[in-house]
Amino acid sequence: MIYDCIVIGGGVIGTAALDRLARYNLDVLLLEKEDDVASFTTRANSGIVHAGYDCEPDTAKARFNVRGNELIWRDAEELDVPHLKCGSIVVATAEQKNRLEQLKQKAEKNGVEVKILDREQTLAIEPNVADGIQYSLYAPSAGIISPYQLAIAYADRAILNGAKIELSSPVTEIKKVEDGFTVTTTRGEYKSKMVINCAGANGAQINELAGAEHFETVYRRGDYYVLDNSERKNVHTVIFPLPTAAGKGILVAPTADGNVIYGPTAVDTADQTDTATSRESLDSIRANVPLSYKSAAFNKCIRVYAGLRTLIGHDFVIKQSDVLDGYIMAIGICSPGLSSAPAIAEYIEDMVISKLNPSKKENTVCIMPRHKRLMELGDEELDSLIAKDSAWGRIVCRCEKVTEAEIVEAIHSPLAATTVDAVKRRTRAGMGRCQGGFCGPRVMEIISRELNIPLNEVKKGGGASIARYRVKEVE
Repeated sequence: MIYDCIVIGGGVIGTAALDRLARYNLDVLLLEKEDDVASFTTRANSGIVHAGYDCEPDTAKARFNVRGNELIWRDAEELDVPHLKCGSIVVATAEQKNRLEQLKQKAEKNGVEVKILDREQTLAIEPNVADGIQYSLYAPSAGIISPYQLAIAYADRAILNGAKIELSSPVTEIKKVEDGFTVTTTRGEYKSKMVINCAGANGAQINELAGAEHFETVYRRGDYYVLDNSERKNVHTVIFPLPTAAGKGILVAPTADGNVIYGPTAVDTADQTDTATSRESLDSIRANVPLSYKSAAFNKCIRVYAGLRTLIGHDFVIKQSDVLDGYIMAIGICSPGLSSAPAIAEYIEDMVISKLNPSKKENTVCIMPRHKRLMELGDEELDSLIAKDSAWGRIVCRCEKVTEAEIVEAIHSPLAATTVDAVKRRTRAGMGRCQGGFCGPRVMEIISRELNIPLNEVKKGGGASIARYRVKEVE
């Protein structure tokens, strides 16, 4: 079979592009090296939907951020992805007010609505800003979204609309041939008229395999604290410090799933797999959060983690290759990449249409079925569900109130959740204060049962084993 397009990379950019292309009469395939989509950079994203005031005017970042902000709220509604347009503030002392004025000028050039607030106005939005804060830049179009659930939902809808996804398929070779490309993975060989490189941290390497343009790449690690959901009541908006050359700074933000995060740091690293937190970075977060937020509660931390963002120069690289006909790259997508994802996908869609001129499918899935979540159900609806399926009455994850029925649904979703981490990203089972200490073994049992595999074949994620054999099974 010859595909029309192969998308390489299953982060939020790749899945968003696949979702748009699946609406056309095209044979499209996504190749992802991990055992689930949203498993690397997207998994560790802070989940902030940026307004676009901080981007340099007339850059790809500015254009895609502003357009992406317009599209992402619609996508979240259609896909039933947790989100909240809660706005954001950049806080400043009296001495720093001139820098807020400069940000406001940038925002106006980018077409972003912002307003400078005094302390009293700021406290009306966020009562817990630090005592030294006198002003803030308020952006009402900013907010929060679940980054991994967005990517998963894009993938699910793409599959329902006819796209294919091959997981655990790292690309090892790309050859230009007369009628397109031959893409080789560890699991097989695929032919395609076009290739779209959305490989994130591996984007430059995929270019090298294909013989496309060479780019020097910088990797920057960001460490985070995750706080228990009991802290959510204390944070009402996204709180940014003034941005620096290294990024938007260490923020305080609610998450779309009910937690609070502090971070990220910005540590340059040569290792594209460097996602281990460090004491130095975590100490930096502890020192900086109180400068903008007076109610820091590090004693409520339930987890620390780190993610990696990839930089190629000072802007996104989103273009058709100048040296390979039919090869598109969307790489170097650092912040505000999540916010820009729907707009980048729209741009990729336009490039593919201009080359292949496909017709649109007549009937496609647009509105995804609403997920029933125990936390959102009323008593009558829950009683009705339990009467039809007793699994709705069995709570597996006590911290996040996730039922067996929700886990079963995730396992049998269009892009099946076949690992403990994949179930966690779809249902939040294991993301609470005990971090899977209670529900982990039960989730494994449900996966084993639903997939009809031995318990010791159930993986955590990334190929990692959990159970090797039963107690007393061997001598």
